Amino acid sequence: MSALGPGRLHRLLADAEAVTWALLLIGMALKYLTGTTDLGVTIAGPIHGFVFLLYCVVTVVVGIDQRWRPRTILLGLASAIPPFVTIPFERWVRRRELAGGQWRLRGPGSGRSLVERVLAAVLRRPVRFALVAMIVTAGVFRVLLWVGPPGA
Repeated sequence: MSALGPGRLHRLLADAEAVTWALLLIGMALKYLTGTTDLGVTIAGPIHGFVFLLYCVVTVVVGIDQRWRPRTILLGLASAIPPFVTIPFERWVRRRELAGGQWRLRGPGSGRSLVERVLAAVLRRPVRFALVAMIVTAGVFRVLLWVGPPGA
């Protein structure tokens, strides 16, 4: 798990978000263009929504850990909205070396602000970090499912 640094984790989620966008678009084409089935949207929609939220969580965590400017974090979050834009954003981050191989906040005594101190405590235990991120994301996802799909 220690090899999963901020850059690698961000790349993994950026790629996954783009792949789930593709699956959702295929499902939408089958439903709305061909009228053959809505199974693709039924399956890919929730998966894409979940991965979208995970990408957003990871973007904020990596941004805080790697000291991105707030506008860079917002750009990363916005990149998840149009299809496939997370990939060029992640490449832009990589070219500028904004997300390294090591978590800055994992070291002892790291973190100045309250947010950094909390994140540092979580990052020192990566399994706990993964579980917390999944639980928070699943909770938000559950609320969004309860609210219903956009435009419903």
